[in-house]
Amino acid sequence: MKLACLFSGGKDSAYAIHLAKKQGHDVVCLLSIFPKSDESHLLHHPNLKWTKLQSESMNIPQLTGISSSDDTDDELIIIDNLLRHAKSQFQIDGLLHGGIKSRFQKEQFETLCLKLNLIPVTPLWELEPVKYMNDLLDSGFNFMMITVSSDGLDEKWLGKLILKSDIEILNNLSSKFGFNLNFEGGEAETFVINCPLFSNPIKINNFIKNWDGYRGRFEIVDAELNYNA
Repeated sequence: MKLACLFSGGKDSAYAIHLAKKQGHDVVCLLSIFPKSDESHLLHHPNLKWTKLQSESMNIPQLTGISSSDDTDDELIIIDNLLRHAKSQFQIDGLLHGGIKSRFQKEQFETLCLKLNLIPVTPLWELEPVKYMNDLLDSGFNFMMITVSSDGLDEKWLGKLILKSDIEILNNLSSKFGFNLNFEGGEAETFVINCPLFSNPIKINNFIKNWDGYRGRFEIVDAELNYNA
């Protein structure tokens, strides 16, 4: 099927594309919506502007929208409009997203697909957390943590490239502090800088770290595709 992918630049949406392609689907466009703030329950906020580099590196065109409200209904209207555009421009058959455990998100997107006669595709749904994190790294996904917002996750994780050795540490922390290892509840967010889908990795030239003692953000100020890698 021809698919549009809801794309935030994080590990889940990127890995969903990877698995969908392995299943024989054709991901023909990315849909990225800029939420009003990080209070959105449906959309991801940090470093979304740099998804343009990921789109270029994957050679998948990107459609974008901007939300003026954190209200879920308003955000769904923008996604609806982008999907209609994707149906017209790319003749998509379905919507791909990287949901793992959030039934709220899954049901919202399924309702939208039903309305637009599209098929929802969710290759990550209910994957076992530790296996999923290991599979990401085994498949060649390089991703960093760009926000943290949970007990047990401190400033040292901001901007950290996740390695195999980190998975056991994060799993122990998730058990101790009760957060989701896949960060499905917003405990942290990630950004993919390289993976098998990319023709060139992303080079981060400048960044700012913001930390308030409990939560923090790694904000990319300047980045480019590394054509010399």
